[in-house]
Amino acid sequence: MPKQTFFNLPQEKRETIINAAVEEFAEYGLENASTNRIVENSGISKGSFYQYFEDKEDVFTYLLSVIEREKMEYFKGKHPPSSNMDTFEYFRWMIKTGMEFNSAYPRMTQAITRVLLGEGRYYGRNFGDLRQKTTQALSMMIKQAIQRGEVDPSVDVELAVMVMDTWSNAISTYILNEGMKHKDMMKWVRSAKTQEKIDKLLYVMEYGLRKTESQFVSGS
Repeated sequence: MPKQTFFNLPQEKRETIINAAVEEFAEYGLENASTNRIVENSGISKGSFYQYFEDKEDVFTYLLSVIEREKMEYFKGKHPPSSNMDTFEYFRWMIKTGMEFNSAYPRMTQAITRVLLGEGRYYGRNFGDLRQKTTQALSMMIKQAIQRGEVDPSVDVELAVMVMDTWSNAISTYILNEGMKHKDMMKWVRSAKTQEKIDKLLYVMEYGLRKTESQFVSGS
């Protein structure tokens, strides 16, 4: 995380540095990111950079904390349309709301997606805590769905978590990449055509896990 000297900077200066880092990671990822370019594009000296951060990975880790904080704030004002949603309806709502958030912060989301998923770092040791938070939440969701009879009880929970996590990341990345081609990404994400496409993508995942009517009958 940044050193205190970074937080002592005026907000405008901090934002300039972060925006330069976002652009760098979005264009080059973390592995090929250049500290020199971040320094040049933010108008600071290389010496100053190392007074603020340990290295470029330190900057990226800070970006993760920024977007997590923004996402928590964003979701505070969002509420499911119904309190009677089943697990898959709620998951679909979460995915779509998350995509709306991504469209509000497209470049930062693109930068983080490129590093975590494009470079495979989401599955590495350094960002294990991030993945663990997601998998724990999904595991609880699936176990509760099994208890309510919404998911086939023979489903392996660990494998189901892997499917939901991988599939939702794949959908989000696809929608983000497609959305970046449009001038008004938020409008495109909210369009009926895009919403239908998201529903179809989630349908593939859902009906591999959902308990079917025949299973309800034979299990009664």
